[in-house]
Amino acid sequence: MKEITVDSNPSDALLKEMGAAHWPTWQKEVSVFPWEFVTTETALILEGECEMTPEDGGPSTTFKAGDLVVFPLGYKGTWKVKKALKKRYMHSAGDMKKRFFNRLTRVINQTKSIVK
Repeated sequence: MKEITVDSNPSDALLKEMGAAHWPTWQKEVSVFPWEFVTTETALILEGECEMTPEDGGPSTTFKAGDLVVFPLGYKGTWKVKKALKKRYMHSAGDMKKRFFNRLTRVINQTKSIVK
Protein backbone atom coordinates (compact mmCIF):
# COMPACT_ATOMS: atom_id res chain seq x y z
CA MET A 1 0.00 0.00 0.00
CA LYS A 2 1.24 3.48 -0.79
CA GLU A 3 2.18 5.58 2.20
CA ILE A 4 0.84 8.90 3.41
CA THR A 5 3.35 11.74 3.03
CA VAL A 6 3.61 14.68 5.41
CA ASP A 7 5.34 18.02 4.77
CA SER A 8 5.62 19.59 8.21
CA ASN A 9 6.82 22.92 6.88
CA PRO A 10 5.17 23.76 3.54
CA SER A 11 6.24 27.14 2.21
CA ASP A 12 3.75 29.94 1.74
CA ALA A 13 4.83 30.06 -1.91
CA LEU A 14 3.94 26.38 -2.40
CA LEU A 15 0.54 26.78 -0.70
CA LYS A 16 -0.19 29.85 -2.84
CA GLU A 17 0.87 28.02 -6.01
CA MET A 18 -1.43 25.12 -5.07
CA GLY A 19 -4.34 27.51 -4.38
CA ALA A 20 -4.81 26.08 -0.86
CA ALA A 21 -6.64 29.19 0.34
CA HIS A 22 -9.55 28.25 -1.97
CA TRP A 23 -9.83 24.57 -1.09
CA PRO A 24 -13.01 23.47 0.69
CA THR A 25 -12.83 22.77 4.42
CA TRP A 26 -13.82 19.72 6.45
CA GLN A 27 -14.05 19.31 10.21
CA LYS A 28 -14.27 16.31 12.52
CA GLU A 29 -14.57 15.97 16.27
CA VAL A 30 -12.35 13.69 18.37
CA SER A 31 -13.21 10.19 17.11
CA VAL A 32 -11.97 6.94 15.57
CA PHE A 33 -13.32 5.63 12.26
CA PRO A 34 -12.28 3.57 9.19
CA TRP A 35 -11.75 5.26 5.81
CA GLU A 36 -10.81 4.42 2.24
CA PHE A 37 -9.48 7.16 -0.03
CA VAL A 38 -11.17 6.96 -3.45
CA THR A 39 -9.09 9.89 -4.68
CA THR A 40 -5.60 11.15 -4.02
CA GLU A 41 -6.25 13.85 -1.45
CA THR A 42 -3.91 16.67 -0.51
CA ALA A 43 -4.86 18.31 2.78
CA LEU A 44 -3.62 21.33 4.68
CA ILE A 45 -4.27 20.73 8.37
CA LEU A 46 -5.56 23.96 9.91
CA GLU A 47 -6.36 22.69 13.41
CA GLY A 48 -6.03 19.50 15.38
CA GLU A 49 -3.94 16.36 15.49
CA CYS A 50 -4.58 12.94 13.95
CA GLU A 51 -3.05 9.53 13.52
CA MET A 52 -3.78 7.26 10.55
CA THR A 53 -3.12 3.55 10.84
CA PRO A 54 -3.12 1.54 7.61
CA GLU A 55 -5.41 -1.46 7.30
CA ASP A 56 -2.44 -3.68 6.38
CA GLY A 57 -0.88 -3.22 9.84
CA GLY A 58 1.97 -0.96 8.66
CA PRO A 59 3.27 1.93 10.74
CA SER A 60 0.88 4.76 11.57
CA THR A 61 1.32 8.35 10.40
CA THR A 62 0.73 11.33 12.68
CA PHE A 63 -0.02 14.84 11.42
CA LYS A 64 -1.06 18.11 13.01
CA ALA A 65 -1.93 21.76 12.41
CA GLY A 66 0.39 23.29 9.81
CA ASP A 67 1.14 20.03 8.00
CA LEU A 68 0.50 19.42 4.30
CA VAL A 69 -0.55 15.78 3.95
CA VAL A 70 -1.03 13.61 0.84
CA PHE A 71 -3.31 10.61 1.21
CA PRO A 72 -2.78 8.27 -1.77
CA LEU A 73 -5.60 6.85 -3.87
CA GLY A 74 -6.63 3.47 -2.45
CA TYR A 75 -5.22 4.01 1.05
CA LYS A 76 -7.36 2.15 3.60
CA GLY A 77 -6.97 2.75 7.28
CA THR A 78 -8.33 4.11 10.51
CA TRP A 79 -8.47 7.76 11.48
CA LYS A 80 -7.78 8.54 15.12
CA VAL A 81 -8.68 12.21 15.59
CA LYS A 82 -6.84 13.12 18.81
CA LYS A 83 -7.67 16.86 18.75
CA ALA A 84 -10.61 18.25 16.77
CA LEU A 85 -9.63 18.44 13.11
CA LYS A 86 -10.14 21.20 10.57
CA LYS A 87 -8.53 20.86 7.16
CA ARG A 88 -8.59 22.28 3.65
CA TYR A 89 -8.42 19.62 0.95
CA MET A 90 -8.04 19.02 -2.77
CA HIS A 91 -8.87 15.82 -4.66
CA SER A 92 -6.82 14.71 -7.63
CA ALA A 93 -6.53 11.24 -9.25
CA GLY A 94 -9.41 8.86 -8.62
CA ASP A 95 -13.20 9.19 -8.34
CA MET A 96 -14.30 11.62 -11.04
CA LYS A 97 -17.44 12.87 -9.23
CA LYS A 98 -15.52 13.77 -6.08
CA ARG A 99 -12.84 15.50 -8.16
CA PHE A 100 -15.48 17.45 -10.12
CA PHE A 101 -17.32 18.73 -7.05
CA ASN A 102 -14.04 19.55 -5.30
CA ARG A 103 -12.92 21.57 -8.33
CA LEU A 104 -16.29 23.31 -8.53
CA THR A 105 -16.06 24.30 -4.85
CA ARG A 106 -12.53 25.62 -5.37
CA VAL A 107 -13.68 27.77 -8.32
CA ILE A 108 -16.63 29.14 -6.32
CA ASN A 109 -14.36 29.94 -3.35
CA GLN A 110 -11.82 31.64 -5.62
CA THR A 111 -14.57 33.68 -7.29
CA LYS A 112 -15.94 34.76 -3.89
CA SER A 113 -12.47 35.96 -2.86
CA ILE A 114 -12.18 38.08 -6.02
CA VAL A 115 -15.67 39.60 -5.70
CA LYS A 116 -15.13 40.74 -2.08
